[in-house]
Order: sequence, then C-alpha cells, then structure tokens
Amino acid sequence: MSGHSKWATTKHKKAAIDAKRGKIFAKLIKNIEVAARTGGPDPAGNPTLYDAIQKAKKSSVPNDNIDRAVKRGGGLDGAGVNYETLMYEGYAPGGVALLIECLTDNKNRAASEVRVALTRNGGALGEAGSVGYMFARKGVIAVPQTDGLTEDDILMAVLDAGADEVEDLGEGGFEVRCEPTDLVAVRTALQDAGIDYDSAEAGFQPSTTIAVDADGATKVLRVIDALEDSDEVQNVYSNVDISDEVMAELESADA
Repeated sequence: MSGHSKWATTKHKKAAIDAKRGKIFAKLIKNIEVAARTGGPDPAGNPTLYDAIQKAKKSSVPNDNIDRAVKRGGGLDGAGVNYETLMYEGYAPGGVALLIECLTDNKNRAASEVRVALTRNGGALGEAGSVGYMFARKGVIAVPQTDGLTEDDILMAVLDAGADEVEDLGEGGFEVRCEPTDLVAVRTALQDAGIDYDSAEAGFQPSTTIAVDADGATKVLRVIDALEDSDEVQNVYSNVDISDEVMAELESADA
C-alpha cells in the first residue's frame, strides 16, 4: 500500500469521525457556489458543478441548501459572493509538506488564519514553490466499498476511459486516479458500469512521502485539523505516510 493510499484512508477515517458537520457543509456549499459561478448553474452542462453537487449529497447536505447555493453562484437570485482560490505551502512538524487550498473573499484573513494554524501547532508557512514541486495535480474519484465490488471490477470499467490506477483502501473503499482532463470520462465510465461513487474532483498527489511514528502522526494531524477548522481552508494535501500499524496505535490511544 503506497504512502498516498494510507493518507487517503486516514482522510476517510477523519471525515467519518468529524463532528464539525456544519463546517463540512459550509465548505461543500462554497464549492457549489464557485462551480455554478464559473461554469453556469446547469449541472448537465457543467461537470464541475455536477460533481460538487454529488459530493454534497453524499455528505447529506440538504437539497434546499444545495439549490440555494446553485442559485447564488449562478446569479439567479442576485446574491452571492466572489470567492478567490489561493494556495499556500507549508510544513508540519517533521518536515512533512503541506499544500493548503483556500477559497475566500478576503485574502488577508485567509493568509492570517493559515499562518496562525500552522505556527500555533508546530508548523511553518513556506515560500511559494517550497513544496509545490512535490505534488502533482490528479483527478481523484472515491468509490465506496460495497459487497462483491473488487479492484479489478473498477479497473475494467475505467481503464479505457483514461484511468491511471485503482487502489483498494480497505474500509476506505477504492480510489481511482487519472489526469484531471480525464476526470469526467472516468466518472462517466463508472456510472455507465453501474458503479456508485462518492466524489470526483481534481486534487494533489504527493510524489514522495515521509513516514512518521505515532508521535509524529499526532503532531501532523493536529496541524491539519487546525487548518481544516478554518472556514477559509477548503482542502489540505500532505505527503505524510501513516502506516496501518501507526493508525491502529492512534485509534487505540483514542479509544
């Protein structure tokens, strides 16, 4: 199992136990607004909006909230906010690289919250380009684990559509990776094969990873939690490698 897949599993578990659902909803709604503003309010002609809505529904965001976000973003109700996407680069303890994606209407506030979250938890803000070269932009589709579904089943469905690889994350389901330009084709291939998926979006994958022990993992996750607690932060990408054994150690300590 690669370092990235361990991080993907960690993210899955974090999401499953995250009690701050209101913040999760707010971030998903913001994604919908931006997608509707950028590509129009019709999901049939706006794949990014379609996938943002799909992810929100899978996370149990109420349909009324989704509809209002589409209208705001698409300018159908005269309201809405202009959000700007910002990327910050930094480090967690142990030299673990972080890419921090913000969606904000206030650049100064976003920069301040990212800096505070890092420095108060043993991390540091890096210069532009300091860690970005360690990551590559990829399309990522999360497929839930269902009875009888195998890695080979998914691979057969998506290979001709441009998928690069499929990885079994155990309880975390499966992750299909592709070039961002092939994301819609791969997602459509899954749908055509009758395979359900939780989310389809472009993200960043680390080219190299840093293995950490339980103490190091605790420190890294503390920084990531602090960043994700900010309303300005949409996504945090890391090159941390948390092994199954270390994850089990952390879970037993929390029990």
